[in-house]
Amino acid sequence: MYRKFVKRLLDIILSGLALVVLSPLLLITAILVRIKIGSPVIYSQERPGKIDPKTGKERIFTLFKFRSMTNEKDAEGNLLPSKDRLTGFGKKLRSTSLDELPELINILKGDMSIVGPRPLLVKYLPLYNDHQRRRHLVRPGLTGYAQANGRNSLSWEQKFDLDVEYVDKMSFGMDVKIIFQTIKAVLKREGIGGKDEVILKEFTGSRNDG
Repeated sequence: MYRKFVKRLLDIILSGLALVVLSPLLLITAILVRIKIGSPVIYSQERPGKIDPKTGKERIFTLFKFRSMTNEKDAEGNLLPSKDRLTGFGKKLRSTSLDELPELINILKGDMSIVGPRPLLVKYLPLYNDHQRRRHLVRPGLTGYAQANGRNSLSWEQKFDLDVEYVDKMSFGMDVKIIFQTIKAVLKREGIGGKDEVILKEFTGSRNDG
């Protein structure tokens, strides 16, 4: 019952309320992004969502985040590496997870859930083994089991194992626990890695096919 109906209903209610209650914070953050980084204020990128049972493939959706990088380019017109385009303000946005707030729109639309495996890059899809791909049996989340238990300090394999564990054990109680653990981790800045480490290393596949 919770997995099929209640979870989605709660997502709609809570994301709608959050968008209203947090609207001043969203507006202030948007203004600061415009001033300190530039436009567009919102960064959008295609991400894989829940597997469509009819096609057996992940639904691709457009994810919304506050922009945290500049568009600085080298002499040849190519974008500089991410670490060179991530501003001090952008680092603060990421470490506090404020850059994720526009994803509330994705939750309201049905692309995402409040709790679920984090939506990663489309280019990673061919790299998952069968075990890891099971993370896409549920909607991706604003936060997830891995984010509540280590965030960036975990290896990719550890994150995927936690994601799949969540898929198998999903419940209302588990979701509530993950939300509170995430809030605690963000406030204490736990699991970010190094002092300024907010850019994830790319996933290149696992040695063990699982």
